[in-house]
Amino acid sequence: MSTIAIVGAGQAGGWAASTLRSEGFDGRIVLLGDEVHPPHERPPLSKAVLAGTAEVHTIHLSRPDAFEALRLDFRPGAAVASIDLSARTAILGDGSAVEYDRLILCTGAGARKLTLPGAESPRVHYLRTIDDALALRQRMGGSRRLIVIGGGWIGLEVAATARKAGLAVTVIEALPRLCARAVPPAVSEYLLQLHQRHGVDVRVGTGVTAIESDEEGVTVWLADGTGVRGDAVVAGIGAAPNVEVARQAGLAVDNGIVVDERGVTSDPRVFAAGDVANMPLACVGRRVRLESWANAQNQAIVAAKAALDADIRYDDIPWFWSDQHDVNLQLLGLPASWPEAVVRGDVKGGSFSLFYLDGEHLQGAVAVNAPRDLRAARRLMQLRKPVRPEDLVNPAVNLAKL
Repeated sequence: MSTIAIVGAGQAGGWAASTLRSEGFDGRIVLLGDEVHPPHERPPLSKAVLAGTAEVHTIHLSRPDAFEALRLDFRPGAAVASIDLSARTAILGDGSAVEYDRLILCTGAGARKLTLPGAESPRVHYLRTIDDALALRQRMGGSRRLIVIGGGWIGLEVAATARKAGLAVTVIEALPRLCARAVPPAVSEYLLQLHQRHGVDVRVGTGVTAIESDEEGVTVWLADGTGVRGDAVVAGIGAAPNVEVARQAGLAVDNGIVVDERGVTSDPRVFAAGDVANMPLACVGRRVRLESWANAQNQAIVAAKAALDADIRYDDIPWFWSDQHDVNLQLLGLPASWPEAVVRGDVKGGSFSLFYLDGEHLQGAVAVNAPRDLRAARRLMQLRKPVRPEDLVNPAVNLAKL
């Protein structure tokens, strides 16, 4: 095996490349990125980078000398147009070709776009890439009022950053509660109160019908006939996996690129990891496609090792985190059918944890400004240790000793 090509130079692609080298692969690694930036982390884009408290180079995965030491054939701004599986070749947008022995797809996901009248306005922004963050940061610098369409993680993080910068913010969410697809109802209610406490105008259960722009600003028209006036709009309505190249190549695709526990696609020479990969997770008992910082990193590590024929499986408990206002929220597991929570700590005081039990076993947890609780919960879930609700709620009980 002489050449491994990686399509996508975000966090997953960067970790795949560095893992290949740390595992002893001495062949050629071609890293193809459609963005012009080297591998980087995306979470700071809606927070420190957007706020202007961190510059772009601070979110790169590696220092320049360490990145150079990886000896990559790195091609920024090189989008892959097609893949020929039989010839084991990736064709770039300029017509050039990269032959490979193994291929790792880390193409990620792209921001879903609004499809309503007026959505093409230059005052409408999305936040997925570094360039998106820089453009929105510039827009916010000359604005007083920001409208956020979508009450998911990205929308709420942008809202918190904008409020801290002194902007008036309105969040519009079509579903009846915030982050409805990601968290249980009690957490949605907590997030609603958190943002309202910080002066965000939150409107749930109402859709957007049109956007009108003029020289002075923008009006977002709602389904109830009312309009919200602002200087700019940010749409955070979810992300769609970037699967077109994989689909056209003939790889199995179903809500992402279908892979096994090692990251192997329907072609044994092709692997996939990160936001684009739909993988079976034994710890949750079903296939999932996860959009998270931890998954992008750890799944890419497994896929890279598997590409080198290591006997390895990915089965990490899903972990998400978000910083909003003065709150760090962390979530373990998938909350599709979580029961009533066992509460530890002081909800009103701003530091607490919610534990979700399936019989005597922990199946999920949400921690607000309580990172130690989450670390203990992860170990309890990994070990499948039985626990009692009375121990979880008792502040005198050290969870790490359970």
